[in-house]
Amino acid sequence: MARRLLLSFAILVFATTASADITVKATNKLQIARHQETIEVPATSLDALQPQNVPEDKALDMAAIEVKDSTGKEVLSQALPNMIIFQSDFAASETKTFTLSLGKGHKHLTVDDYKAYGRFVRERFDDFAWENDRIAHRTYGKAVERGEGLISSSIDIWSKRTNKLVIDRWYMLGTYHLDSGEGYDDYSAGTTRGCGGDALWGDEKLWPARGFINSHMIAAGPLRVEFALDYDVFEFNGKAAMETRVISLDAGSNLDHITVSYTPFGVKGALTAAVGLRKMPGDTKDFNGEHAWLSKNEKMEKNGGMQGVALIVDPKQLDKQAEDDKNDLLLLKPSGPHNLISYWTGFYWDKSGQFENYDAWKKYVDEASQRAASPIEVEVAK
Repeated sequence: MARRLLLSFAILVFATTASADITVKATNKLQIARHQETIEVPATSLDALQPQNVPEDKALDMAAIEVKDSTGKEVLSQALPNMIIFQSDFAASETKTFTLSLGKGHKHLTVDDYKAYGRFVRERFDDFAWENDRIAHRTYGKAVERGEGLISSSIDIWSKRTNKLVIDRWYMLGTYHLDSGEGYDDYSAGTTRGCGGDALWGDEKLWPARGFINSHMIAAGPLRVEFALDYDVFEFNGKAAMETRVISLDAGSNLDHITVSYTPFGVKGALTAAVGLRKMPGDTKDFNGEHAWLSKNEKMEKNGGMQGVALIVDPKQLDKQAEDDKNDLLLLKPSGPHNLISYWTGFYWDKSGQFENYDAWKKYVDEASQRAASPIEVEVAK
């Protein structure tokens, strides 16, 4: 009898402490299909997953959340500090439902599960390198000034023709300037803005930061790599400023999302920022003012082929096009007390087989600008 009472009590306690499932309805509001689209569910919408009778100050274990589609198949997800993300394909105007529950999460991820990754790289001169299953980049820390004499906050391109993650092996072998069949570094960013580097704009010229001085990893895969870079005080039109970049790259995308905040010192009036693409001999340029994107087609430097590079900005922040001797630029009006700009930048290499031609790339860029303006709509119900 006592044993039965104890068992009943245990069942009762379990029933009162178990968490509820959450249903997420995700809707594509656009009349275009979306492949491998990232769905973001904010942490503030996940309270129902917290078991009952848990102390209020105990945070929800985001890494233990499991996601399943409408057929009950588990979907790979990733916990970030302020949200959980997962991906799915959507037809035009399609709505899908997913179930989130508190389980054990992904305890046994393999290398093959990782489609996005990045890290601070001390093997060279304080690079930060990042990649996904389609593209790769690096940018420069302050140590490159001592090691190579390069003063630059440019964004470099590493052209890939494999969906494998490569930066660790390429750094380890030191062969990233040679194409062994997976791709290589065939891009001289130097002191240009490279592929989407930013700067302040004043007196009709660029005022860029130097190499970054601190890096902070926010998320390191498997679906999104995200990190912040702090830049030291730099000269701005006779005054001074600082900046912080936050860069993220999702699996399946040829475009990074970059958010920059500027802190000016002794500067009166509104700021103007610039984001740019390096100029190359013989390159061609396309601009779409309505959807606020700039795309260029240029020759690879060493091993033949062509690459397309692009910028997508918020139409509300776009001021106008501009240029200097090294870069084609879009000028932006930062917003808010932190002088924020938000934009997307990326590239493709024709030898990667990712796009049929440059026209297909421009179509991708134009649709990406529409997707950026209309993220997947998320509704959460208990």
